[in-house]
Amino acid sequence: MYKRTDRGTPYLFEELTPFGGKLDSNNRWLRLAELMPWEELELAYAERFPSGMGRPAKDARLVCGLLVVKHKMRLSDDEAVAYLLESPYVQAFCGLESFATAAVLDSSLLSKKRKQLGAEFFRKFESEVLSAVKARGLMKAGPQFIDATVVPADIAYPTDCGLLEKARQWAVKTIKASGAKVRTYCRKARAVYLNFRRRKRRSARLIHRTRGQLLRFLRRNVAQVEAVADLSCAAVRGRLHIVKELYRQQHVMWKHKLRTVPGRIVSLHQPQVRAMVRGKDGRDVEFGPKVLLSHIDGYCFLDHVAYEPYNEALHAGKSIAGYKERFGRKPEVIVGDGIFGNRDNRAMLNELGIQDAFKPLGRPGPEAKAKRPWLRKMQKRRNGVMEGIIGVCKSAYGLDRMHYRVSGCEEIWTRMCLMGMNLETALRRAA
Repeated sequence: MYKRTDRGTPYLFEELTPFGGKLDSNNRWLRLAELMPWEELELAYAERFPSGMGRPAKDARLVCGLLVVKHKMRLSDDEAVAYLLESPYVQAFCGLESFATAAVLDSSLLSKKRKQLGAEFFRKFESEVLSAVKARGLMKAGPQFIDATVVPADIAYPTDCGLLEKARQWAVKTIKASGAKVRTYCRKARAVYLNFRRRKRRSARLIHRTRGQLLRFLRRNVAQVEAVADLSCAAVRGRLHIVKELYRQQHVMWKHKLRTVPGRIVSLHQPQVRAMVRGKDGRDVEFGPKVLLSHIDGYCFLDHVAYEPYNEALHAGKSIAGYKERFGRKPEVIVGDGIFGNRDNRAMLNELGIQDAFKPLGRPGPEAKAKRPWLRKMQKRRNGVMEGIIGVCKSAYGLDRMHYRVSGCEEIWTRMCLMGMNLETALRRAA
């Protein structure tokens, strides 16, 4: 259930409230509040609560505004709520008419709302904010620069022995919680793992032997969990399924001496995370979703996101469709690195009448030689724009570490991080 707030009725004794014209109108949060499409966001928010029964949901402007504050300032949920209480300008941005000294909502509610609203609402959120920015004349259609990057998940660096030990610890904890009196050999298994961890130099033979021991301990404990645990609990049943799949993958790799298997689990708590081989200096492998981004007139947008490794060149059509959805027409120029310049993409762009800035295939002719200075200029611009904008978003807006774990978290986190950066760009241009 959602009940809309009456914002049209004036307050009595408005001069007694600290928001009654006593705040600096040039403050960044008040200027940002003028850019936000609060009415449209409230309508989209209310659609997520169609029932007319139950306790009314929290105010849309409060929840949406606090999420913007969280990502723009790169705060945790607890810090965002504390920051709300400390600043009257943030309270005015979030729609409060008088200064609040007590918590207006619990920080855990933000996590619940993200799960309840889902990724579809945040797509609508981004679309409405984009429409408001375009209506103010702060963004224009221009060349489309595309590139891909990885958003690292908030997990410990995965090792085979470490994953098996975490799975075994969960199994032993579940067995003890059931109250059953069975021998889990938890002390012996822990001693095996700690003796392995204490070794400064770990040979391939030692790693193989330790993995075999931990696999046998885990196999025994998994069988005990199936025998004594309450499998009617969805949480236990879901985690047991993940542990059994982890055991199967690790056993196949251990038995056949493989380095990887399809769909390899690298985190017990986030089994959807996959290893992304990047081949970059200092980061050969990253663990998290891969995102395809578009940069247009100083703003950055999400076009595609997935946990499974993919070739970003195959999704260039999604970037073009996203441009058309945002601006109502196709881009005149699209610029990407060499991986996007395959024959299929060139044919697609030629059919759509879109100019590309890819290096010509084959021996260059007179037209290619004449076009070469423009190609170099666009590629140089792409390198500076995309590498710079991705670096800024990772260093200043939280794209370097994804902390959400709800369903669709990879899309929600990426869109909100980009929105924090885009709103800062719009605010700077509006000034």
